Amino acid sequence: MRIERQQDVTPAVLEVMARTRDPRLREIMTSLITHLHGFVRDVRLTEAEFRDATAILNEIGALASDSHNEFVLMAGSLGVSSLVCLLNNGDHGNTETSQSLLGPFWRLNAPRVANGGTIVRSDTPGDPLFVTARVLDGEGRPVAGAEVDVWHASPVGLYENQDPEQAEMNLRGKFTTDDEGRFWFRSVMMIGYPIPTGGVVGRLLAAQGRHPMRPAHLHALIAKPGFKVLISQVYDANDPHIESDVQFGVTKALVGDFVRHDGPHPDAADVSSPWYSLDYTYVMEPGEAVLPRPPIK
Repeated sequence: MRIERQQDVTPAVLEVMARTRDPRLREIMTSLITHLHGFVRDVRLTEAEFRDATAILNEIGALASDSHNEFVLMAGSLGVSSLVCLLNNGDHGNTETSQSLLGPFWRLNAPRVANGGTIVRSDTPGDPLFVTARVLDGEGRPVAGAEVDVWHASPVGLYENQDPEQAEMNLRGKFTTDDEGRFWFRSVMMIGYPIPTGGVVGRLLAAQGRHPMRPAHLHALIAKPGFKVLISQVYDANDPHIESDVQFGVTKALVGDFVRHDGPHPDAADVSSPWYSLDYTYVMEPGEAVLPRPPIK
């Protein structure tokens, strides 16, 4: 087709997309072209804005490193990550789910820790946190022998790969659920933190007058053959940004009760008050146990 006017462009491109052999790729590309061309027409994109947009995409890619993933940050800040998660879990977003965002800070090969152990590996001042959790299937039966990867930010709001003051793999650990689907461990209470704002995402938030804060949360990635890998974040209900997460990740099912205790711990004599506890139940869905691609090394 020879292009004579702007109306001719979209049909010409769609005709080419229709030749794609793979049915799913053909479906995706046809929809992408339809919506992308519609977007360009809807906002009347100028040539200067198009050049700026391509430069921004190049900049996002250039910002990728072993410890930072700007694309993941942008996807979360636009609500895309949350939408994809909910569309693919909990009866396509119609029921509650323990699934959440992977986030940009998961790492492979966290050290194994026995149940009841600690994931604190360097001097990390903060209030002690004791986590007890169960992993169940959709029928309420315990999922024994599941591998549980946990990680979270420090009491100053930094993951260990962001902070040279923390030891390698600090506040990260891998557990195995017992016969009752339980795992438990000791850590320090995390706080909410701002996402990195030194790149494209930071400029977007500033332009929109949005804060960059995420509420305090505990990450978990749970895997066992026969189940879809469960990626979860449990949020502190008392965090001041629980209603305005910059990454749109907070759902009702993911709000946990991080309880503050001002008396002595019943079992740990070395713990001074205050200390915190979290008791949470994760629910796994049947499926294939495929680990995601780590966003950082």
